[in-house]
Amino acid sequence: MTPIDAEPVPLADADLRFLPDWLDASRADRWLAALLAETPWEQPQVRLYGRSFAVPRLVAWYGDPEARYRYSGLSHEPLPWTPLLAEIRRAVEEAVGQPLNGVLLNLYRDGRDSMGWHSDDEAELGRNPLIASLSLGGARRFDLRRAGQGRIEHSLWLGHGSLLVMAGATQHHWQHQVAKTRRPCAPRLNLTFRRVHI
Repeated sequence: MTPIDAEPVPLADADLRFLPDWLDASRADRWLAALLAETPWEQPQVRLYGRSFAVPRLVAWYGDPEARYRYSGLSHEPLPWTPLLAEIRRAVEEAVGQPLNGVLLNLYRDGRDSMGWHSDDEAELGRNPLIASLSLGGARRFDLRRAGQGRIEHSLWLGHGSLLVMAGATQHHWQHQVAKTRRPCAPRLNLTFRRVHI
């Protein structure tokens, strides 16, 4: 595995670093297979304009006992770290050089699963949160746009074993998404590690 010495992604008012080959393929394959088999996936409902909708992906939240996390009107009580997730957390913490106490797992089963435009700016993540995003499985396009703007300004292909780190003022100035696609794509598992401030 490579330490977090990648060149920054060239975006103003952002601190993004991308390591497309952070994990070797054999370890990425092993982690993906085990996580797909052992994770108790959920598909929460969110309320928009008075109606309930299932989020378009499967999710699971793990963390330290006090790392409760709320986003999109949903409250998540952390599941306890499994031995595998504890191993992955140690590797990611070593790469980013700071402790992380929670991880959100998102499973994109096919191109119809997605994540809409948002910033990871919840109060419990602190003023300038660090988000370390590990991708396993099929590659998906990750888009970035200026907050309040409509135009995509930058895109990355997040492939098997890649690590994207967003830090500094990124969440103040930028939004990101994983859009739906009609292109055939294998299931993608994304682990976004973060530190929830108690």
